[in-house]
Amino acid sequence: MRATLRWAHSDLRTHRGEALFLVLATAGIVASLLLATALFGYATNPWQRVFTQSHGAHVWLHTDKAADTGKLAGLDGVDTVAGPYPTAAVTVSSRGSRASVELRGTPERPSVGRPPIVSGHWLDPSAPNGVVLESRLARALLAEPGDTLTVPGTARELTVVGLADSAEPRYRPGEQPGLVWALPSAVPDPGGQVIGLRLTDPGDTSYIVQRAVTVLGSGAIGEVSTWQQARAEAQGDNRLLGQVLGLFGLGALVAAGFAVHGAIGTRIRGHLRDLSVLKAIGFTPGQVVRIFLLQHLAYALLGALAAAGLAEALGSRIPGRLGDAVGVWQGLPGHTVALIVVPVGAVLFIGATTGLAAWRAGRVPPVPLPRPAATSGGRLSGVARRALGVRIPPALVLGWHTAFTRRPRSLATVARLTLPLLLIVVAMSAWTTIDRFHSDPERVGLPTALSVRADAGRSEQQIRSLLERDPGVAAAYPGVETAALGPSQTATIALRGLGTHRAPYPHTLAEGRPARGSDEAVAGQGLLDLLDARVGDWVRMTVGDQPLILHIVGRSIEPENAGRVISTSLDTLRENDPGLRPTLYELRLDPGADPREVADRLAAAGDGHLDVHAVANPADGLSPLRAVVAGLIAVLALIGLIELLTAIGGTVRESERDLLALKAIGLSPRQITAITVTATGLTALAAVLAATALGLPLAHWLIDAQGRSSGIGAGIAQGPSAVLVVPLGAAAVLCAAALAAVPAARAARRRLADTLSAVA
Repeated sequence: MRATLRWAHSDLRTHRGEALFLVLATAGIVASLLLATALFGYATNPWQRVFTQSHGAHVWLHTDKAADTGKLAGLDGVDTVAGPYPTAAVTVSSRGSRASVELRGTPERPSVGRPPIVSGHWLDPSAPNGVVLESRLARALLAEPGDTLTVPGTARELTVVGLADSAEPRYRPGEQPGLVWALPSAVPDPGGQVIGLRLTDPGDTSYIVQRAVTVLGSGAIGEVSTWQQARAEAQGDNRLLGQVLGLFGLGALVAAGFAVHGAIGTRIRGHLRDLSVLKAIGFTPGQVVRIFLLQHLAYALLGALAAAGLAEALGSRIPGRLGDAVGVWQGLPGHTVALIVVPVGAVLFIGATTGLAAWRAGRVPPVPLPRPAATSGGRLSGVARRALGVRIPPALVLGWHTAFTRRPRSLATVARLTLPLLLIVVAMSAWTTIDRFHSDPERVGLPTALSVRADAGRSEQQIRSLLERDPGVAAAYPGVETAALGPSQTATIALRGLGTHRAPYPHTLAEGRPARGSDEAVAGQGLLDLLDARVGDWVRMTVGDQPLILHIVGRSIEPENAGRVISTSLDTLRENDPGLRPTLYELRLDPGADPREVADRLAAAGDGHLDVHAVANPADGLSPLRAVVAGLIAVLALIGLIELLTAIGGTVRESERDLLALKAIGLSPRQITAITVTATGLTALAAVLAATALGLPLAHWLIDAQGRSSGIGAGIAQGPSAVLVVPLGAAAVLCAAALAAVPAARAARRRLADTLSAVA
């Protein structure tokens, strides 16, 4: 054991840099995997906690006032019913902010869908104008208990008495109204009612919704929301961040395993005589294997422990969502298990790849086998000999020969170096795609920057004139948005009528053509998946009690509502309802116009009749991903550096026996050094070309697959430009050449006796 430790200590002193890089790479990989675990837990558990605490309803049905909702309690599979509660759609204002809300009359705190109070208290009959706000809505309004909300256009005032969490679909400005609980007396003129159903088996949600629609009639139901939709919205961007971290963490782990395997294999080839000596003095094959295995397990264990310790101690202090996720994750039941399993799994994987290479060391015979007389690189090819004859520099020809004539070994080196570079290309593509949402939003389904909702105080013509007079507004597209039931009547979809036939809305199409004629529409990927439809199909939906049949002629990129959107023109909807009036206006701004300044001007010009919101950009929630991608690129670059150093060491060792021949034919030490530098640079160049050729299509496929799964749809991927890729490749090749220069120069200037001993 003492001899084993002395060998390991001597080897550590010789390869300090490589050991440090392995520790840092392992730490970065384990940290990425732990953060991915934290984000997955953070994405799911907060919503699950609220749903469990509130004894949440699995289905919420919004119906008209005349619907006989009492029949729903007798449906098979319905455990408990919440409500019905009267509802009214109003707009409230607080501290200059406005929001569309659903005012829900609740006589007492319900047993199903019982919102957990986070601040203040529940409704009190002694305060008839008191309301409780859903916490996300309260943050948007900057409201706290004790604040007063006004209802624009009226003299009504509502007093906030409490804030509560909710497991229902969250508030989204301009899309999903916020939830406000009030006493029934505060809802004097309800426009409908809502009822919640808690099921005995959540897996029967679609069936129960279908039964409820059959019992009440499709015309009585305005909107359906389920627990699956609410959970998917709550997970949102956090789950995507977790997927990105997990994907790149696992990829980096595989790359690190291959790098360690290659490093040990190269060192074994360079220490064959030393290993033979160890065997000759009595070391068993198992002891030789343990030397390499325990040494690299120690490096991996040190890096894993460092990552776990830093994640536990400092993870919650990371600014932004990552820090919040780690803080929540640390309080979850499975936190301790994950904190142990993830580092142990990474160490075991690195140990497995190490063991495969160390096993070869155990098979080295006690007596070194004589090396073949031919050079390890083989004879020069005819092309190489002719290249030397036409005065092409020997360093270039012999460097190419050194890099690529040992085909199995050369291909393995290129493949190991390609993997981290490939992941870096994928990471850069993710970064570029996020930037595209901000720099070129009209190409990813966001052609407009502002959404305006108007009350009944002004006519359509007056509102359009007011909007189009603003110097920053390029076009104003009138429209309506309403909930509709799909063909199976088990889910609610968003039906939008935007623009007119004369001034069509500029949808971003990934497939098909724009909707130009009557009854034509474009749909998001989420809706096509929901209805199992495709471009060219006719779909039937129910709006209120009226059926509507539309021909899907194109697939649009829809970042909102999980892509469950079907859009047609306002004129098409008016054919079924001639009295239909626009309720919203989508504004396309002139290039360079500031959306905030335009919104302020329009709100002031509207004199309280306009509710102006910026169109939500899904990339806004992905800002932490930039720091994540930057960190992952650093970890992958570190792994690539380890593999590069391994390749350089292997090239220098393999070319030692060629030094005598090269010196004999008159090459100077500088020319011999240039051969090794050229071979290393060409190896790096081959890896860069392979990583670019494979990484760009892989990145497009991964990003578009994520777009399809989220409902946005394929077509959002954007690869990095040549301005980024070319400098990256050039930096990798130049770095490889620079790192190879020093060891190659040392080898070229070795004494003749040292060279003869290496060949012997």
